[in-house]
This record gives sequence, structure tokens and C-alpha cells, in this order.
Amino acid sequence: MQVILGVIFHFIGGFASGSFYMPYKKVKGWHWESFWIVGGLFSWLIVPPLAAWLTIPNFMDIIKSTSASTIGLAYLFGVLWGIGGLTYGLGVRYLGVSLGSSIILGLCMVFGSVIPSIYYDLFPQAGKDTFSMLIGSKWGITVLFGLALCVLGLIVCGKAGIMKEKQLSTAGTDPHGATASTEYKFGLGMFVSIVSGILSACFNFGLEAGKPMANIANELWKQAHINQGEFLYQNNVTYVVVLWGGLTTNFIWCMLLNARNKTFGDYTNSKTPLLSNYIFSALAGTTWFLQFFFYGMGESKLGNGPSSWILHMAFIILVANLWGIVLKEWKGVTKKTTTTIITGIITIVISVLVVGYGNSLK
Repeated sequence: MQVILGVIFHFIGGFASGSFYMPYKKVKGWHWESFWIVGGLFSWLIVPPLAAWLTIPNFMDIIKSTSASTIGLAYLFGVLWGIGGLTYGLGVRYLGVSLGSSIILGLCMVFGSVIPSIYYDLFPQAGKDTFSMLIGSKWGITVLFGLALCVLGLIVCGKAGIMKEKQLSTAGTDPHGATASTEYKFGLGMFVSIVSGILSACFNFGLEAGKPMANIANELWKQAHINQGEFLYQNNVTYVVVLWGGLTTNFIWCMLLNARNKTFGDYTNSKTPLLSNYIFSALAGTTWFLQFFFYGMGESKLGNGPSSWILHMAFIILVANLWGIVLKEWKGVTKKTTTTIITGIITIVISVLVVGYGNSLK
């Protein structure tokens, strides 16, 4: 039952992450940097401490009592992850929701799930899954097989994206119906997506670095709730610190873009639907944070091993690809291309089932 609940929580988180960009598409008359930072303020500054306050009333005391090295490392990984986060927006912009999210999150999944387990092989810690444990157990081999399947699904989705590019170049339009040369840029999109995918894995590293804060929250809750399992919301205190780092990177970059592009006027431009722009940006930012709110709940059921990260990323890739189909990003392509992207999605679904099964064996 714990495994089933964990998978469900990860699915809800994956749905939130795979869907968060949708409200941004309703923003009118604003440049990317303007709506991105408005949404980001909700994602990284407003909603996380609110969620922590609602679930861990003494969360600031926990942060204050944590060592500077732990805070600094969690913050640093947040800064690096922030670079991955802002290039995520560019990757989606140049490749579309479906292909951009697949590449970014696929790489993020591989790095975020494998590197921590290798680290704990070199620096063992109680309760942490090591790479040796993965390759030396039936459940670990099953989980790694699920990871390999998801990578295969990612490759298939990437092949579909290349096929789509060739057909759209002929047609002269990008996935959103604009001229291909203005938005859909495969080379640039691939570059920023690869950078984003690698650096986005730093979020999981940040959670590992800030785990002492989550452990304190967990112990305090367990003392007050005897024999009731693990605290569902223990990671909410860690998110606050990691996301400070993400805010730093994104705020600096967006302000630089506002200055370079002379777009500071977006925030007060009465010729645009200001109220709805702020509402949709806030909705996007809040939806984005919900992915990790539910990730923490899923992790409390499955443990902080590679299974949680793989499931989280796989669900995001799945949902993002489904949104790409709903938004008709593949409209006008050949039947073969459509079949290829559907094959990739099905492969990812199977990988989720395999990882879930492997975790149940554990």
C-alpha cells in the first residue's frame, strides 16, 4: 500500500510539473523574462515558506539551528539548479513542450538518480541506497532496468522531434503555428535543453545536502505522533533553502534580460491584460511548486533513493508529452512521426511500471 501511495503522489507531482507551463500560454503582451520571474516569485519565494508554515510551524527555527555548511551547500545546489530551471523555459520555447521537456527531464532523471547512489558508495551513510546495492539486488536491477527503459523512451521521443523538425521546416511553421525561424530552433533548443537537464539534477543533490533539516522535522513529528510512520511533509523545510538559490539565479538573469530588452514596462503596461497576466503567472508558479510538495510526500512513502527521482521525472516526461499532443504540437506531421512519439510515450509508461514494481520488491 505504501508503494501504491508513493506512486500516486509522484504522479500528482509529475502532473503538476508537466502542466505548469500551460498558464504561461495565456499571458498576453509580456516577454518571456517578465512572466517567468513573476511566476518564479511564487514558485521560489512566496509559496514554499507558506507550505512549510502550514505543515511545519517551527520550520524557521529548524533552518536557524542548521549548520552554515549544510545551508550553504543546499543553497549552492539551488543556484546551479536555478540555471537549469531558467534554461528549461528556453528549451520549451525553442523545442516545444513535448520534445524540450523530454530531453531536459530525461537527462535530469539519469543524473539525479544515479549520481547520489554513486556518492553514497564512496561516502556511506546509514539509510542511503548505494549503487552497489542497486546492482547487487533484484529490486535494484529492476529499478535500473526501468531507468534504461525510460532513457530508451527519451531517445524515441527525440527521434520523433528530429523527424518533426524536418517536416516543419518544409511546412515553414513551428509547433505553435509561427514561422519556423523565429521560435522553433532545434540546434539552440538542444543546447539549452542539455545544459538544463544536467544542471536540473542539482535539485536532487540539494535535497540530499539539506536532508539534516528534513530529518529534524521528521523526528519532531514522530515524537508527537507515535507509530504513525514517516512525516509526509518533512522536505518542505529543505525546499525553502534550495529554492532561495533558484530564486537568486533566475532573478538576476530575468532582470538582466529586462534591462537588455527594455521590458521593465511589461509589469505596468496598461495595453496588456495586467490582472490576468499576473494571475496566470502566479498560477503557473504555484503549480510548479506543487510538483515538489507531492514529490516529498511520495518520497516519504518510497524512501529517498533513485526510485523516487526516476518516478518523478518519468511522470513529468509522460505528462509533458501528452500535453504536446493535446496542444497539437505534432499537427501536420506524418503518420510515421506520430507513431514514433506515441511509441516513446508508451515506453516511458512501461518504465514507470517497472520502477514501481522494483520498489515493491524492496
